[in-house]
Amino acid sequence: MASLSGSNVSLASQKHTASERQENRKLQPSEEEIFYSNCRAAYLTVFKSSLDSITRKEQLCLVLQQASRNPSNRILNKYWTARTKEINFDDFCTILRREKPTTKTELMKAFKKIDLNNKGFILHDDLFKILTTRGEKMSQEEVNSVLRLAEANNNGKLDYNKFCNSFFTTCEQCTKAADDKMETNSKAKRQQFGSQVEKSPERSASPSSKPSPRTQRLSETDATQRKVDSKFSKPSSARNYKASVSTVINMGAISTRNSTLAEPSNLKDWQFTQSKGCFFLEDNGDIISHHYKMHVPQKSTVYLTVKPLNLSKIEGKPSQWVSVDTSLYVLKESDGHADPKLVSFTELRNKETFGWKGELGPGVYWVIPFTSGCRLRKKRKPIAKEAQLVYRAENDLVLTPDFRSVLSDMFDTIDLDGNGLLSLEEYNFFELRTSGEKCDADAWEVCKENFETKKNELTRQGFMDLNLMEANDREGDPSDLWVTLQSMGYNKALELTEACPFVIDVHAEKCKPRIKPVNLESSNRELQRAVCQSVLLKGEAKALDSYEEVIIHTYKNDTRISSAIENKSENKVVVQLNNEQSKNCISSRGFNMFAVEVPPKTTTVCQHVLPLNERQDWIYNCVQNVLP
Repeated sequence: MASLSGSNVSLASQKHTASERQENRKLQPSEEEIFYSNCRAAYLTVFKSSLDSITRKEQLCLVLQQASRNPSNRILNKYWTARTKEINFDDFCTILRREKPTTKTELMKAFKKIDLNNKGFILHDDLFKILTTRGEKMSQEEVNSVLRLAEANNNGKLDYNKFCNSFFTTCEQCTKAADDKMETNSKAKRQQFGSQVEKSPERSASPSSKPSPRTQRLSETDATQRKVDSKFSKPSSARNYKASVSTVINMGAISTRNSTLAEPSNLKDWQFTQSKGCFFLEDNGDIISHHYKMHVPQKSTVYLTVKPLNLSKIEGKPSQWVSVDTSLYVLKESDGHADPKLVSFTELRNKETFGWKGELGPGVYWVIPFTSGCRLRKKRKPIAKEAQLVYRAENDLVLTPDFRSVLSDMFDTIDLDGNGLLSLEEYNFFELRTSGEKCDADAWEVCKENFETKKNELTRQGFMDLNLMEANDREGDPSDLWVTLQSMGYNKALELTEACPFVIDVHAEKCKPRIKPVNLESSNRELQRAVCQSVLLKGEAKALDSYEEVIIHTYKNDTRISSAIENKSENKVVVQLNNEQSKNCISSRGFNMFAVEVPPKTTTVCQHVLPLNERQDWIYNCVQNVLP
């Protein structure tokens, strides 16, 4: 009995120790929290608030340097292109995730490739020649700034061991200075990612939540057709915050559900039009696409659908981007009002097709495609071997079969009206995407004189020959061809990984509708407002305790859950969102935890969430906290 008693004491002691270790782990900031805190510290050394955006390339360079990065011109130009107008704080965090800081091992390895005799130093003349003529060439002033470092240079030599020590000491000093600056600013410190409100034993649990204000639903779906259980609760993980609410939604596997999108039985008798387009993923994470204007001549029932365009040449094998979610937002310009009004959006689904059916009055409507960004995102998959684009056969340059196949798919993507020909307007959308410039009427005439056309439009063969001519002009150098391919979303293995072609079908019961692409741009203000309106109109609303003017709106359809924060107060609020308890979910933010700053009197969509695996059940569990 004594032995057993001693074992019990030992076991209790072990459990107590394990419990302490577990509690200590909970108090320790996670890697995500540390990363976001460092991002914010660097950002706030340059800007007063993370609501401020980077508006110049010089600012981007400065804030990256504060985050212990040493961006080259190539890196800066990668994220600040001719089309870039601004980069916000979330974009900045994404850039830091991709651009890892250089390690001392990597830098020393680069120097040792120059110092083949392992002398420990490099002559200034040799270093100057290498840095200004090889790789990404440095300017004379940039090289001189390295050579002016007194502690690393002596008698015309660079001691690269001392230089590396100085370089990384400076990086550490920048990081520490940024952290110290935020540490002294108690308000900024509390607003950092994953900030922990001090926990005291006397702090009581948050009071019970007040009744939820709800907006009127536009329509109701039969609950028996879906395996969905929605509830709002306050788990223990949220009780240490003054204002907190948790949203929990259990969703069934999508593959097991019946289709909620039913096309009209007499659709074959309706009049029909179609247009294609494409989502393109930018280096900074933005998604741009074609935007359209649709003309409805008279009042009519309209059936509108959108889906990814399957370009696969293999029967029964869908293209890899077919899993990308798509949607259309329909807006109507009101007389005397600058801002278009949301009319409808596609939310019902049949396999990869999303659609909407309803009545539209006569007039012109904006039709703006949307994708959440959950599945269309940068891939980090390494490319084992670069694909060959051209080769020589009997002194003639020839396109490889793989490249011809990709060009044919590309032709189908930019042939927006699907007539098998490229008009000047269609070709200019392609030019704007790949070169940033349009082809004028005179250049188009030259193009028609040299390449096969039909009805004044470029044929598929003409498009092939045009790309072959570019290769010939460069004497076989494929560099320009790769610029085109990568702009269109292809990687060096000729895989379409950063774009998603789609097709829009418009049916009208009583008239002939028309739809026409009018521009190619990012998710503009009108689209962002429309997405916010859709979430507010059809979502559940929940006011936060002690912050009744801050409301969390959560919208769900068959495959997507979106949340928006409405700030009715006169002050900016910072809301932290925690998705760590979600299961089988992927967020458009790319983080499990993040913070969103919402300006006064505004509404902001904070995230979209999709199932990671549609064949399995998924649980959306998001805890939202207002940070003081």
